[in-house]
Amino acid sequence: MAQKEKMTEASVVLTKIKDTKNNKKNIRIKKVIIFSIVLLAALLAGGYFATKTTNFLNIEDLSSIDKADTAFMIISAILVMLMTPALALFYGGMVRKKNVLGTIMQSFAALGFVSVIWFLYGYSLAFGGDIGNIIGNFDFVMLKNVGLSPSEGLTIPHQLFFIFQMMFACLTPALITGAFAERFKFKSYLLFLILWVTFVYCPLAHWVWGGGWISQIGGLDFAGGLVVHIASGAAALACCIMLGSRKGYKTENMPPHNLTLTFIGLAFLWVGWFGFNAGSALSAGTLAATAFLNTQLGAASGLLAWIGVEYLHRGKPTVLGGMSGTLAGLVGITPACGFVTPFSSIVIGVITGMICYVLTTFKGIFNYDDSLDVIGIHGTGGVAGSILTGIFATVLINSDGANGLFYGSLNLFVAQIISTIACIGYAFLGTLLILYITDKISGLRVSEFEEMQGLDISQHGENAYRLQI
Repeated sequence: MAQKEKMTEASVVLTKIKDTKNNKKNIRIKKVIIFSIVLLAALLAGGYFATKTTNFLNIEDLSSIDKADTAFMIISAILVMLMTPALALFYGGMVRKKNVLGTIMQSFAALGFVSVIWFLYGYSLAFGGDIGNIIGNFDFVMLKNVGLSPSEGLTIPHQLFFIFQMMFACLTPALITGAFAERFKFKSYLLFLILWVTFVYCPLAHWVWGGGWISQIGGLDFAGGLVVHIASGAAALACCIMLGSRKGYKTENMPPHNLTLTFIGLAFLWVGWFGFNAGSALSAGTLAATAFLNTQLGAASGLLAWIGVEYLHRGKPTVLGGMSGTLAGLVGITPACGFVTPFSSIVIGVITGMICYVLTTFKGIFNYDDSLDVIGIHGTGGVAGSILTGIFATVLINSDGANGLFYGSLNLFVAQIISTIACIGYAFLGTLLILYITDKISGLRVSEFEEMQGLDISQHGENAYRLQI
């Protein structure tokens, strides 16, 4: 009798579990249906209103378009776009195998979300008509007034410039993900991504490239030292503070699970960087060639500097160290590549590589868990490159630039210091506020169990590998 009652109770429990699973499944199906209906309605409404205007074409004057420049910038935009998936591979190889897909997905998602944000309003906030030297207006919302005719001073279609800048916007928040690898909730990351691009990246891009106050005081950033690397590095520091360290940090060994994957990512990043830097000349001319050469020399000298210091310090140069040095050199030369001589690019690469080695090697002193060294390489390298631009820049290379300290002018050096400090402060404080808001809405970290389980399973329900590695 007792055994029969136990079997009945077990049957009731199993039935309840089954009903609960079915209810959850039905709720998810309803959510998918509602989301699909709302999205379809929004798209149909947007499509209807889009038919009421033709100013997105803006083909009044195409005579100033240069076909060679256009082809060059299309290739450059493609190369910069490839940098975000390359970053996903680079970061993915450096985390533990239980987090590789979660890490890849964070970069991959940025391509989708930021592209749409850039179309809706991001480009307008960054490059629209100036409001108080702080932010752009809404002249370019949803490609309004962004047509095929070149914008002022350019020889490429305005829409091509739009998409080239879109790729920078996609990459920058993806860089930050290396700081909070292995512990950020994916749904919270998506909210953070939207807010950060809107309230941090777009204003900074306007300050530097959209006619804002940094460009007014003469600050120089050829391809993203301030807007991309310093901003992502400062944001990474805020993330490390707000999220805290990974479980087991400093007590457990957390080596990269697949350096081959990381090397593949680095290789594509290096190639993409030519589009990133040379493409920032916005034309296929001598300035693009100089930026291309300086990019290669900066990367190469950063590589040599890192493995040289590492050999002296540890006795053995590592592949991960070589890749880190290359990346540091690329970051350091980015703001300067269109303003300095080739020899100066070597000096910048060496200095940046050495400084970044010191910061990443001894980061434990500061007691923050920068998982994949975003602060130590992108933040530190960006700061070094920005300041060194104020020292080595010369109008002999770029007449639209300025002479730095070594060419007899103090003005640029001071402007670079002010610009650097301002970008660090704004990105850091803005990120702290965004993280605080995100935490109140959905929380930042996964649970302790989910972190031990790994982001691949806990956030995405899949494994990167079928076999044990």
